[in-house]
Amino acid sequence: MQVIETVSGVRNLRGQIKNSVGFVPTMGYLHDGHLALVKRARAETDTVVVSIFVNPTQFDVGEDLVSYPRDLERDLEFLEREKTDIVFVPSNKEMYPSFSTWIDVEGITEKLEGLHRPGHFRGVATVVAKLFNIVQPGRAYFGQKDAQQVLVIKRMVSDLKMNLEIVVVPTVRESDGLAMSSRNVHLSHEERRAATVLFKALSLAEELWRGGEEDADEIRFQMTSLIAGISLASIGYISIANIGTLEEMKIITPPALVSLAVRIGKTRLIDNAILK
Repeated sequence: MQVIETVSGVRNLRGQIKNSVGFVPTMGYLHDGHLALVKRARAETDTVVVSIFVNPTQFDVGEDLVSYPRDLERDLEFLEREKTDIVFVPSNKEMYPSFSTWIDVEGITEKLEGLHRPGHFRGVATVVAKLFNIVQPGRAYFGQKDAQQVLVIKRMVSDLKMNLEIVVVPTVRESDGLAMSSRNVHLSHEERRAATVLFKALSLAEELWRGGEEDADEIRFQMTSLIAGISLASIGYISIANIGTLEEMKIITPPALVSLAVRIGKTRLIDNAILK
């Protein structure tokens, strides 16, 4: 496994690779959700590249950039075990030496996470485009947990005619249903137990849908009531939306994306499910 810190180093190495390249962009502090992406890339491509970069431009003022968990040594040990070929670990200065060009994906970035985190998806789209340009992968792998991010990146790739495929890997969960996330490390023992309410609310939505409930407002109401019973939980949003446009639904027409953001104590968590 080669660990590269510079753009020129990655480009020089990339020029020597003639077979297929799979790419997994991450912000580090890896868990089994990230490793599922690496395993999928390992199974489907010849050379696997992983980036570890905590992108400052996708954090809003007051968000947890400074406290975002980091453990590079641990991450590299994980990636070595997964037989990763190249790990790109740039500094902020390497990625943003002098910068004034941004990518805005309009429409779908103005809802859900974008509404609550202004500028977030501009930072995401820009850094991912930069990484795609540097690594030049044939396939890039993302987790379904960040459903809106996946939609934004897919739209960017389509609109800008980028020559790569976006592969979406199902959300990896703990045994009690909590979606794996680097932010889970911030949860206290009590908060960790409370955090399962996100999965319970999504499961309730799926159960109601399978039982014949098509009224999106009724499902939102029951999800809200369930979460309101947890004293440590504060709802950011609960959405049942068109999976392509993120327009909210009144009567559910599948496939629909059920997504939510809930703050457990001081930690903001997101999750989603698809009603098919």
